[in-house]
Amino acid sequence: MIGKDTTGRRWSIGELAHASGLTVRALYHYDEIGLLTAGERTASGHRRYTEGDLRRLYRVRALRALGLSLDEIAGVLADSAADDLGTMRELLAAQLRDLEEQAARIERLTHRIHGLVRQLDDSSMPDPDQFMTTLEMISVFETGFTQEQQEQLAERRAELGPEAVESAKHRWAGLVEQLLVHVRDDTPVDDPQVQDLVRRWDELGAAFHADGEQGERTKAAARRMWQDNSAEISRSLPWPADRMAALVGYLERVRQAR
Repeated sequence: MIGKDTTGRRWSIGELAHASGLTVRALYHYDEIGLLTAGERTASGHRRYTEGDLRRLYRVRALRALGLSLDEIAGVLADSAADDLGTMRELLAAQLRDLEEQAARIERLTHRIHGLVRQLDDSSMPDPDQFMTTLEMISVFETGFTQEQQEQLAERRAELGPEAVESAKHRWAGLVEQLLVHVRDDTPVDDPQVQDLVRRWDELGAAFHADGEQGERTKAAARRMWQDNSAEISRSLPWPADRMAALVGYLERVRQAR
């Protein structure tokens, strides 16, 4: 192997793609934009990723999950202290907060359903209000938004007003129609027209989120909602579920190519 560091493990691009859930193409793109460059090459020119590269990829994936764009992530990683213990701890702490919020939602929903089961065991049918409350909790859990985030989104919609919300729906539907054509045609994700459509999609969605860190967290939750629940969401939309699922994956690949 050609490289400065002769110690520690090495990973091929295929191994890293499999472990991270990224495509090989996405890792090539990360290399092209300087976000993640393989630390070594074999004599035949194949990429070999070092332990330092693996940590850097972890930070990239964690920051993406927290809602940062690739440009923003590049700015964070440009800091010379980005690989120190303190910075890594801060990142892991942010991940833990996000996971703990999810765990708390699961715990509340579990407790509620246990209560319904106990009533049934006592030969007593829960009343409609209990089912309604549980349905609301399930909705919050499935969408990935905390109660606070749902309230903030509702406040933002109220600020925009019904006319602006309705206008946004029409513009969003138009973007869906245009992007589905590109999904069908398998247009390259770095195509300027596709990039512009996705930029408009993201700007349209951003209008419904608050400014600052909390807004970024609701944006990340919204993206996770689409990625994890596209089939369920599609049932209330005029487009087939499989096409919407394909669109969700396409959107993420376009964002990774920025």
